[in-house]
Amino acid sequence: MFIKPTMMASAAALLLALGPTFAVAESSHVAAGDVLAPADQQTFVSRELDEFPSIDPNLIQDVSGNDVARQLFEGLMNQDDKGNLVPGVATGFDVSADKMTYTFHLRDDAKWSDGSPVTAKDFVYSWQRAADPATASEYAWYMSLMGIANVDDVIDGKQPPSALAVAAPDDHTFVVTLSQPLPYFPQMVVNAVTFPVPQKAIEQYGADWTKPGNMISNGAYMLTERVPQEKLVMERNPNYWDNANTVINKVTYLIINDENQALTRYLAGELDKTEIPTGQYPRLKEEYPTQAQSFPLLCTYYYNFNLSDSGPEALKDVRVREALSLAVNRDVIVNNILQGGQKPAYTFTHWATAGFEAPDLPIMDMTQDERNAKAQELMKEAGYGTGGKPLSLEILYNTSDAHKALAVAIGQMWKQTLGIDTSLKNEEWKTFLDDRGKQNYEIARGGWCGDYNEPSTFLDLMTSTSGYNDAKYENPKVDALMKDARLADNPEADYTQVEQIIAQDVPVFPVYAYASVKMLNDKIHNWPVDNVQQNYYVKDIYKVQ
Repeated sequence: MFIKPTMMASAAALLLALGPTFAVAESSHVAAGDVLAPADQQTFVSRELDEFPSIDPNLIQDVSGNDVARQLFEGLMNQDDKGNLVPGVATGFDVSADKMTYTFHLRDDAKWSDGSPVTAKDFVYSWQRAADPATASEYAWYMSLMGIANVDDVIDGKQPPSALAVAAPDDHTFVVTLSQPLPYFPQMVVNAVTFPVPQKAIEQYGADWTKPGNMISNGAYMLTERVPQEKLVMERNPNYWDNANTVINKVTYLIINDENQALTRYLAGELDKTEIPTGQYPRLKEEYPTQAQSFPLLCTYYYNFNLSDSGPEALKDVRVREALSLAVNRDVIVNNILQGGQKPAYTFTHWATAGFEAPDLPIMDMTQDERNAKAQELMKEAGYGTGGKPLSLEILYNTSDAHKALAVAIGQMWKQTLGIDTSLKNEEWKTFLDDRGKQNYEIARGGWCGDYNEPSTFLDLMTSTSGYNDAKYENPKVDALMKDARLADNPEADYTQVEQIIAQDVPVFPVYAYASVKMLNDKIHNWPVDNVQQNYYVKDIYKVQ
């Protein structure tokens, strides 16, 4: 879902001097028997659909922004190729007996790209900045979900950012105090909003600190070029603590809005990774069996109903919302349109989420004919569609052939089954996010990818305080259940009830559970195919001859 041409002189000189020696056969993650390609071929070029709204870790709100941040910055913990936590800037952590205090031990060789040390104070500054209402971070709500003591008062402006319960007793110790135990808290520090940010660069350059030449970062790569709507380029950070084990020398993200054009450029050898256009996976898998890939991805594709005062009157009737959900033939969408290993979704939580057991919802046990009949009955009761008041709805989606294809298909299903009309509206990513967040829509597509591998990463979106509850759905019972789940030894019963309530109230309707369907250069090795979040680190991949 997202992003000129100078590099800091000292770093550039060092990079130029060391460049040819960067690819090292002794790298710890190079498999035995693999022969590395020469250093000048150790590049990774990936296609992105849209411009990045931000690459400031505290302001990032999308999957692609996180992908970029993960290369430029490093948080307390990383993930391995299976999605397990491994050391990042922190070598490990301790948990207090009451499970409310986490003490992270920072490595002493972590440095910023300008050579200065990364300290615990950098994390304190970043976390306070993310929670500070003056920052206006779209992910401040995520800091609230982390359960840090005083976080809600800070976000609401009732206490200053300094009241956030994070501390740096010394340069290599970062302490977080929670308001209540949260067993999956360590998983949450993998998200970009928790990464350290350079206070001196931010104070010197303001919003321009993310430009090449201004940005100081602590990840395996540093920003060297950025052309809006075209590309973002990163090169090796010689001051990264594990630079000796990094192999890829240069990373380029190309902004290509057209999926078929991206595929053409991939097949021409210009890209190492691109998403497979809708419906083309079976053909490409047959033609390029080692390059066409599909595996579970912890994301759910869904549609929001605008339940705010600005939304259509018809959508305030739960019978209309349920009818619209029932009339969508998800099997046709995944088997005839997408054809990439996706699965029909009837729960908001992705089926592959750790610890999730899907409840038996009524919609699951129906045939599509039965769903259609029920949908017609509900719409008739509500007085809309065939035999009732005419109804026309607009579907908002961000520009993409795949999103358009699904919106067209769903509109046709609604017309055929319910006799209602739909119109389509597409917008570029940043405008789309803004309009959806401000409820400037009637029905809007959504796609949510888990920030961590636990059901609450999906279901918290349905709480009234969620920053991404773009339907503006409010149900005190859902809020109470999700709050209770945080304290429960086994929150599964709470999650089950929330899914059942969502199915009854239909503020959103899930369409399918994602799969990662991509073309990947078969010279790229060590891609984390078993990490269902697809949190990849370019420093861990490499090219073979």
